[in-house]
Amino acid sequence: MAISQDELHSAGELLAGAASVREAAATWRAAHPEQRVVVVDAMDMRGETAALRCGTRSIYLATSDGHCWSITEQPGDATALVLTQDDA
Repeated sequence: MAISQDELHSAGELLAGAASVREAAATWRAAHPEQRVVVVDAMDMRGETAALRCGTRSIYLATSDGHCWSITEQPGDATALVLTQDDA
């Protein structure tokens, strides 16, 4: 299921306001069970372009062909959100 620009914006607001990245992920999963959201170490996303930055936190968009995952910059192609928090 594609992620709309409105959903990306809402995810950014949630991520920015949450006490932790994991809390944001859990809240998003509860509200959007049809979408995948994962939390990874920011170092794992080095070299990739974030779809949205929220201070020290970032949202990347991911897509899958059912087997392999890749990062996309196109919300309409995205099937998952990848959340990170930069190290302090």
